[in-house]
Amino acid sequence: MQKYLVIQTAFIGDVVLATALVEKLAQYYPETEIDFLVRKGNESLLQNNPHLHEVLVWNKKENKIKNLFATLSHIRKNNYDKVINLQRCFATGFLTAFSGAKESIGFDKNPLSFLFSTKIKHVISKENGIKHEVERNNDLIRSFTDDIFNRPKLYPSVNDVSAIEPYTDGPYVTMTPGTVWFTKQYPVEKWIELISNFPKGYAVYLLGGKENIAECEQIKSSAANLNVQVLAGKLSFLQSAALMRTAAMNYVNDSAPLHFASAVNAPVTAVFCSTVPAFGFTPLSDKSFVIEITENLNCRPCGLHGHKACPQQHFKCALTIQTNRLIETLEK
Repeated sequence: MQKYLVIQTAFIGDVVLATALVEKLAQYYPETEIDFLVRKGNESLLQNNPHLHEVLVWNKKENKIKNLFATLSHIRKNNYDKVINLQRCFATGFLTAFSGAKESIGFDKNPLSFLFSTKIKHVISKENGIKHEVERNNDLIRSFTDDIFNRPKLYPSVNDVSAIEPYTDGPYVTMTPGTVWFTKQYPVEKWIELISNFPKGYAVYLLGGKENIAECEQIKSSAANLNVQVLAGKLSFLQSAALMRTAAMNYVNDSAPLHFASAVNAPVTAVFCSTVPAFGFTPLSDKSFVIEITENLNCRPCGLHGHKACPQQHFKCALTIQTNRLIETLEK
Protein backbone atom coordinates (compact mmCIF):
# COMPACT_ATOMS: atom_id res chain seq x y z
CA MET A 1 0.00 0.00 0.00
CA GLN A 2 1.26 3.45 -0.95
CA LYS A 3 1.69 6.09 1.79
CA TYR A 4 1.59 9.85 1.17
CA LEU A 5 2.22 12.77 3.50
CA VAL A 6 0.89 16.28 2.87
CA ILE A 7 2.69 19.06 4.76
CA GLN A 8 1.00 22.38 5.59
CA THR A 9 2.03 23.86 8.94
CA ALA A 10 1.03 27.47 8.20
CA PHE A 11 -2.18 29.21 9.25
CA ILE A 12 -5.78 28.02 9.51
CA GLY A 13 -6.84 29.15 6.04
CA ASP A 14 -3.82 27.49 4.44
CA VAL A 15 -4.74 24.16 6.01
CA VAL A 16 -8.33 24.45 4.80
CA LEU A 17 -7.16 25.14 1.24
CA ALA A 18 -4.74 22.20 1.45
CA THR A 19 -7.67 19.82 1.98
CA ALA A 20 -8.37 20.23 -1.73
CA LEU A 21 -5.19 18.25 -2.34
CA VAL A 22 -6.39 15.48 -0.02
CA GLU A 23 -9.69 15.29 -1.90
CA LYS A 24 -7.85 14.95 -5.20
CA LEU A 25 -5.41 12.31 -3.97
CA ALA A 26 -8.24 10.26 -2.44
CA GLN A 27 -10.16 10.49 -5.69
CA TYR A 28 -7.24 9.14 -7.73
CA TYR A 29 -5.74 6.75 -5.21
CA PRO A 30 -8.51 5.50 -2.88
CA GLU A 31 -6.34 2.67 -1.53
CA THR A 32 -3.48 4.99 -0.54
CA GLU A 33 -2.91 5.98 3.09
CA ILE A 34 -2.82 9.78 3.26
CA ASP A 35 -1.34 11.53 6.30
CA PHE A 36 -1.32 15.27 6.96
CA LEU A 37 1.14 17.37 9.01
CA VAL A 38 -0.14 20.57 10.66
CA ARG A 39 1.05 22.95 13.36
CA LYS A 40 -0.34 22.40 16.85
CA GLY A 41 -3.72 24.08 17.18
CA ASN A 42 -4.90 23.36 13.65
CA GLU A 43 -5.44 19.61 13.95
CA SER A 44 -9.14 19.95 14.79
CA LEU A 45 -9.78 21.26 11.28
CA LEU A 46 -9.13 17.77 9.96
CA GLN A 47 -11.37 15.87 12.36
CA ASN A 48 -13.78 13.49 10.65
CA ASN A 49 -11.95 13.69 7.31
CA PRO A 50 -12.62 10.21 5.88
CA HIS A 51 -9.60 10.35 3.58
CA LEU A 52 -6.94 10.82 6.26
CA HIS A 53 -5.15 7.96 7.97
CA GLU A 54 -3.16 10.02 10.51
CA VAL A 55 -2.81 13.71 11.40
CA LEU A 56 0.71 14.55 12.53
CA VAL A 57 1.19 17.62 14.74
CA TRP A 58 4.29 19.79 15.05
CA ASN A 59 4.37 22.06 18.11
CA LYS A 60 6.09 25.18 16.76
CA LYS A 61 5.51 27.36 19.82
CA GLU A 62 7.32 25.29 22.46
CA ASN A 63 10.78 23.77 21.97
CA LYS A 64 10.43 24.41 18.26
CA ILE A 65 13.71 22.86 17.12
CA LYS A 66 13.48 19.86 19.45
CA ASN A 67 9.94 19.18 18.26
CA LEU A 68 11.01 19.65 14.65
CA PHE A 69 13.50 16.79 14.97
CA ALA A 70 10.94 14.66 16.81
CA THR A 71 8.51 15.28 13.94
CA LEU A 72 11.18 14.32 11.42
CA SER A 73 11.81 11.08 13.31
CA HIS A 74 8.08 10.29 13.17
CA ILE A 75 7.99 11.02 9.45
CA ARG A 76 11.00 8.83 8.71
CA LYS A 77 9.51 5.90 10.66
CA ASN A 78 6.37 6.03 8.50
CA ASN A 79 8.35 5.25 5.31
CA TYR A 80 6.34 7.44 2.93
CA ASP A 81 6.30 6.88 -0.80
CA LYS A 82 5.58 10.56 -1.45
CA VAL A 83 5.97 13.63 0.75
CA ILE A 84 4.20 16.67 -0.70
CA ASN A 85 5.20 20.00 0.83
CA LEU A 86 2.89 22.95 0.13
CA GLN A 87 5.08 25.52 1.90
CA ARG A 88 8.07 27.59 0.93
CA CYS A 89 9.85 27.82 4.28
CA PHE A 90 13.09 26.27 5.53
CA ALA A 91 11.61 24.11 8.31
CA THR A 92 9.14 22.21 6.11
CA GLY A 93 11.81 22.04 3.42
CA PHE A 94 14.03 20.32 5.99
CA LEU A 95 11.28 17.83 6.87
CA THR A 96 10.68 17.12 3.19
CA ALA A 97 14.30 16.81 2.11
CA PHE A 98 15.23 14.44 4.93
CA SER A 99 11.92 12.56 5.15
CA GLY A 100 13.37 9.42 3.64
CA ALA A 101 10.47 9.32 1.20
CA LYS A 102 10.90 7.70 -2.19
CA GLU A 103 9.77 10.98 -3.73
CA SER A 104 9.91 14.42 -2.10
CA ILE A 105 7.85 17.09 -3.84
CA GLY A 106 7.74 20.83 -3.26
CA PHE A 107 7.88 24.29 -4.79
CA ASP A 108 11.05 25.65 -6.35
CA LYS A 109 10.88 28.70 -4.05
CA ASN A 110 11.53 26.56 -0.98
CA PRO A 111 15.13 27.27 0.13
CA LEU A 112 15.85 23.52 0.29
CA SER A 113 14.14 22.62 -2.97
CA PHE A 114 17.50 21.62 -4.47
CA LEU A 115 17.31 18.57 -2.19
CA PHE A 116 13.81 17.55 -3.34
CA SER A 117 13.48 14.79 -5.89
CA THR A 118 10.79 16.83 -7.65
CA LYS A 119 10.48 20.61 -7.54
CA ILE A 120 7.58 22.48 -9.13
CA LYS A 121 7.57 26.09 -10.28
CA HIS A 122 5.50 28.30 -7.98
CA VAL A 123 3.33 30.52 -10.19
CA ILE A 124 1.44 33.45 -8.64
CA SER A 125 -0.68 34.33 -11.67
CA LYS A 126 -1.36 33.16 -15.19
CA GLU A 127 -1.82 35.02 -18.45
CA ASN A 128 -5.55 34.41 -18.81
CA GLY A 129 -6.58 35.37 -15.28
CA ILE A 130 -6.35 34.49 -11.59
CA LYS A 131 -4.47 31.38 -10.51
CA HIS A 132 -6.13 30.25 -7.29
CA GLU A 133 -4.06 28.92 -4.38
CA VAL A 134 -5.67 25.48 -4.69
CA GLU A 135 -4.70 25.49 -8.35
CA ARG A 136 -1.09 26.31 -7.40
CA ASN A 137 -1.13 23.49 -4.86
CA ASN A 138 -2.58 21.12 -7.45
CA ASP A 139 0.51 21.76 -9.59
CA LEU A 140 2.44 19.67 -7.08
CA ILE A 141 0.45 16.52 -7.92
CA ARG A 142 -0.59 17.32 -11.47
CA SER A 143 1.91 14.91 -13.02
CA PHE A 144 0.26 11.91 -11.33
CA THR A 145 -3.35 13.18 -11.25
CA ASP A 146 -4.60 15.88 -13.66
CA ASP A 147 -4.90 19.65 -14.22
CA ILE A 148 -8.31 20.08 -12.58
CA PHE A 149 -8.20 21.11 -8.93
CA ASN A 150 -10.76 20.01 -6.34
CA ARG A 151 -12.64 22.27 -3.95
CA PRO A 152 -11.36 22.18 -0.35
CA LYS A 153 -13.59 20.32 2.08
CA LEU A 154 -14.26 20.25 5.82
CA TYR A 155 -16.34 17.60 7.56
CA PRO A 156 -18.46 18.88 10.49
CA SER A 157 -19.73 15.94 12.54
CA VAL A 158 -23.27 15.13 13.64
CA ASN A 159 -22.36 16.57 17.04
CA ASP A 160 -21.11 19.77 15.39
CA VAL A 161 -24.43 20.14 13.60
CA SER A 162 -26.34 19.47 16.82
CA ALA A 163 -24.33 22.14 18.62
CA ILE A 164 -25.45 24.87 16.21
CA GLU A 165 -29.11 23.82 15.95
CA PRO A 166 -30.29 26.41 18.53
CA TYR A 167 -29.15 29.14 16.14
CA THR A 168 -30.79 27.82 12.98
CA ASP A 169 -34.52 28.10 13.71
CA GLY A 170 -35.00 31.13 11.46
CA PRO A 171 -33.16 32.94 8.66
CA TYR A 172 -29.73 34.21 9.66
CA VAL A 173 -26.41 35.51 8.40
CA THR A 174 -22.93 35.24 9.88
CA MET A 175 -20.30 37.95 9.99
CA THR A 176 -16.66 37.40 10.94
CA PRO A 177 -15.09 40.81 11.53
CA GLY A 178 -11.62 39.85 12.75
CA THR A 179 -8.39 39.08 10.93
CA VAL A 180 -4.72 38.80 11.89
CA TRP A 181 -3.81 41.82 9.74
CA PHE A 182 -5.42 45.22 10.23
CA THR A 183 -5.35 46.22 6.55
CA LYS A 184 -7.16 43.01 5.53
CA GLN A 185 -10.00 43.80 7.92
CA TYR A 186 -13.17 45.63 7.01
CA PRO A 187 -13.17 48.33 9.71
CA VAL A 188 -15.26 48.01 12.89
CA GLU A 189 -17.28 51.12 12.02
CA LYS A 190 -18.17 49.60 8.64
CA TRP A 191 -19.40 46.38 10.27
CA ILE A 192 -21.52 48.50 12.60
CA GLU A 193 -22.92 50.37 9.61
CA LEU A 194 -23.67 47.11 7.80
CA ILE A 195 -25.51 45.57 10.75
CA SER A 196 -27.42 48.77 11.50
CA ASN A 197 -28.75 48.88 7.94
CA PHE A 198 -29.29 45.15 7.51
CA PRO A 199 -32.76 43.97 6.37
CA LYS A 200 -35.12 42.99 9.17
CA GLY A 201 -35.99 39.36 9.72
CA TYR A 202 -32.42 38.02 9.85
CA ALA A 203 -30.50 37.06 12.97
CA VAL A 204 -26.89 38.24 12.78
CA TYR A 205 -24.24 35.99 14.35
CA LEU A 206 -20.76 37.39 14.93
CA LEU A 207 -18.10 34.68 14.64
CA GLY A 208 -14.43 34.45 15.52
CA GLY A 209 -12.06 33.17 18.16
CA LYS A 210 -11.71 34.15 21.80
CA GLU A 211 -9.39 36.95 20.71
CA ASN A 212 -12.28 38.51 18.76
CA ILE A 213 -14.86 38.59 21.57
CA ALA A 214 -14.22 42.19 22.71
CA GLU A 215 -14.33 43.50 19.14
CA CYS A 216 -17.55 41.63 18.40
CA GLU A 217 -19.14 42.90 21.63
CA GLN A 218 -18.21 46.44 20.62
CA ILE A 219 -19.85 45.97 17.22
CA LYS A 220 -22.98 44.50 18.79
CA SER A 221 -23.37 47.26 21.36
CA SER A 222 -22.87 50.02 18.79
CA ALA A 223 -25.12 48.64 16.04
CA ALA A 224 -28.73 49.76 15.74
CA ASN A 225 -29.97 46.19 15.50
CA LEU A 226 -31.35 44.12 18.35
CA ASN A 227 -31.12 40.79 16.52
CA VAL A 228 -27.35 40.36 16.95
CA GLN A 229 -25.59 37.63 18.92
CA VAL A 230 -21.88 37.20 19.62
CA LEU A 231 -20.77 33.61 19.05
CA ALA A 232 -17.06 34.42 18.87
CA GLY A 233 -15.13 32.07 21.14
CA LYS A 234 -18.13 29.78 21.63
CA LEU A 235 -17.90 27.57 18.54
CA SER A 236 -15.16 25.27 17.29
CA PHE A 237 -13.79 25.56 13.76
CA LEU A 238 -16.08 22.83 12.46
CA GLN A 239 -19.11 24.13 14.34
CA SER A 240 -18.54 27.54 12.77
CA ALA A 241 -18.30 25.89 9.35
CA ALA A 242 -21.55 24.01 10.00
CA LEU A 243 -23.31 27.25 10.95
CA MET A 244 -21.99 28.98 7.84
CA ARG A 245 -23.21 26.15 5.62
CA THR A 246 -26.91 26.87 6.23
CA ALA A 247 -26.69 30.67 6.51
CA ALA A 248 -28.47 32.95 4.05
CA MET A 249 -25.11 34.70 3.62
CA ASN A 250 -21.72 34.77 5.29
CA TYR A 251 -19.75 38.03 5.39
CA VAL A 252 -15.99 37.64 5.74
CA ASN A 253 -12.67 39.35 5.15
CA ASP A 254 -9.86 37.97 3.02
CA SER A 255 -9.08 35.47 5.77
CA ALA A 256 -9.61 31.90 6.98
CA PRO A 257 -13.45 32.06 7.35
CA LEU A 258 -13.63 32.78 3.61
CA HIS A 259 -12.07 29.36 3.04
CA PHE A 260 -14.38 27.76 5.62
CA ALA A 261 -17.25 28.87 3.38
CA SER A 262 -15.57 27.38 0.31
CA ALA A 263 -14.98 24.10 2.16
CA VAL A 264 -18.68 23.62 2.97
CA ASN A 265 -19.98 25.34 -0.21
CA ALA A 266 -21.67 28.07 1.83
CA PRO A 267 -22.86 31.37 0.30
CA VAL A 268 -20.24 34.01 0.98
CA THR A 269 -19.50 37.68 0.47
CA ALA A 270 -15.78 38.37 0.82
CA VAL A 271 -14.52 41.91 1.40
CA PHE A 272 -11.04 42.58 0.00
CA CYS A 273 -9.42 45.70 1.44
CA SER A 274 -5.64 46.03 1.01
CA THR A 275 -5.24 42.67 -0.75
CA VAL A 276 -6.61 41.80 -4.19
CA PRO A 277 -8.36 38.79 -5.76
CA ALA A 278 -5.45 38.39 -8.17
CA PHE A 279 -3.41 36.87 -5.34
CA GLY A 280 -5.59 33.75 -5.73
CA PHE A 281 -7.49 33.49 -2.45
CA THR A 282 -11.01 34.18 -3.70
CA PRO A 283 -14.04 32.14 -2.55
CA LEU A 284 -14.89 28.91 -4.37
CA SER A 285 -18.51 28.45 -3.24
CA ASP A 286 -21.22 28.17 -5.89
CA LYS A 287 -22.75 31.38 -4.51
CA SER A 288 -19.89 33.76 -3.85
CA PHE A 289 -19.26 37.46 -4.21
CA VAL A 290 -16.15 39.61 -3.94
CA ILE A 291 -16.52 43.20 -2.78
CA GLU A 292 -13.64 45.63 -3.24
CA ILE A 293 -13.10 49.31 -3.90
CA THR A 294 -14.08 50.43 -7.40
CA GLU A 295 -11.46 53.18 -7.51
CA ASN A 296 -7.94 52.36 -8.65
CA LEU A 297 -5.50 53.15 -5.86
CA ASN A 298 -1.81 53.24 -6.73
CA CYS A 299 -1.03 51.99 -3.21
CA ARG A 300 -3.17 48.85 -3.53
CA PRO A 301 -2.18 46.11 -2.99
CA CYS A 302 0.30 47.24 -0.35
CA GLY A 303 1.45 43.68 0.36
CA LEU A 304 0.58 40.01 0.07
CA HIS A 305 -0.41 39.56 3.72
CA GLY A 306 -1.45 43.03 4.84
CA HIS A 307 -0.05 45.37 7.50
CA LYS A 308 -0.72 46.37 11.10
CA ALA A 309 -1.69 49.84 9.86
CA CYS A 310 -2.35 51.53 6.53
CA PRO A 311 1.06 52.61 5.14
CA GLN A 312 -0.61 55.69 3.59
CA GLN A 313 -2.62 56.43 6.75
CA HIS A 314 -5.92 56.84 4.85
CA PHE A 315 -7.16 53.23 4.48
CA LYS A 316 -9.28 54.22 1.48
CA CYS A 317 -9.31 50.64 0.19
CA ALA A 318 -11.67 49.77 3.05
CA LEU A 319 -13.35 52.96 4.22
CA THR A 320 -14.72 53.93 0.80
CA ILE A 321 -16.53 50.62 0.16
CA GLN A 322 -20.27 51.29 0.15
CA THR A 323 -22.26 49.25 2.67
CA ASN A 324 -25.22 48.76 0.34
CA ARG A 325 -23.01 46.68 -1.98
CA LEU A 326 -22.67 44.04 0.74
CA ILE A 327 -26.40 44.00 1.41
CA GLU A 328 -27.13 43.63 -2.31
CA THR A 329 -25.37 40.24 -2.41
CA LEU A 330 -28.01 38.86 -0.02
CA GLU A 331 -30.72 39.84 -2.49
CA LYS A 332 -28.83 38.25 -5.38
